[in-house]
Amino acid sequence: MPLPAIPRRVKIGDAAAFAGTTPRAIRHYHAIGLLAEPERGSDDRRRYGYDDVIRLLWIRRMADAGISLDDIHAAFKGTTSIEQSLARLEDSLASKASAIEAQRAAVNHLREVGSPLGLLSPLVTGRLRDLPPGALRSADLDNLLVTERIFGPLGAATQVDRFIVLATHPELRAEEDRLAEAEAALDDTMSPDDPRIEDLAAQRCDHETALAAAIEKSGLEEALNVLLDQEDEHADEEKDGAGMSVMEAVGKMPYDFSPARVRYEERVIELFHSADQDGDRDPRTC
Repeated sequence: MPLPAIPRRVKIGDAAAFAGTTPRAIRHYHAIGLLAEPERGSDDRRRYGYDDVIRLLWIRRMADAGISLDDIHAAFKGTTSIEQSLARLEDSLASKASAIEAQRAAVNHLREVGSPLGLLSPLVTGRLRDLPPGALRSADLDNLLVTERIFGPLGAATQVDRFIVLATHPELRAEEDRLAEAEAALDDTMSPDDPRIEDLAAQRCDHETALAAAIEKSGLEEALNVLLDQEDEHADEEKDGAGMSVMEAVGKMPYDFSPARVRYEERVIELFHSADQDGDRDPRTC
């Protein structure tokens, strides 16, 4: 039985089809020096021989195994061994596997919680799991998200006490809403020297003092102390969660505060600092 016609050399499309790649990929191999560019025929087209296709097959096998083109190039040149490339690849795959596992855990946690709260650290959501649906407002979640970004999961878990009390004490929530509305009115039309700023800052400090008293009365501090005692256990998680210092965060988080609002925030801090020195207030709520 006669054999079909056996080409001595083939066009780029045939070489690509046999190797399981594309002409575009082959041209890229030429550009980076991974595959020598064959001479062109009388029709000005490249023609690939047996050795070229063999090299293509090895390139594809190595690339499919996850070896980078740079490592493939080095292996062919003999400047590095395939074992070295595989060792680097194994390290890379281990890192990717760890990242994928973390993503799976995050997705599972989000599905269990069933709300955006599930995107926060389990350390945070664990302290909020007993609140009824809708007790947390979107602004509360926003605040916890920012706190977790700056202070890490443990810092956000500490702030949880505030939102539990707000969710379970209607009178404190109403006062929080009133103050938030008044703070929003501190816009560019108000002078930083307006005497209402001083009065509002004092009201905010009184409110934060009432929040601190409610936290202490509720026994939430005991649960918080357990978390603080377990700080070493969550040290790695906290390190991963916190990405910047407070001062860095102040310069990077855009709150679009007017000069009057900035002065108000400064006065709140000053009043709390003064009260803390007198021992009259709990600055943790500020």
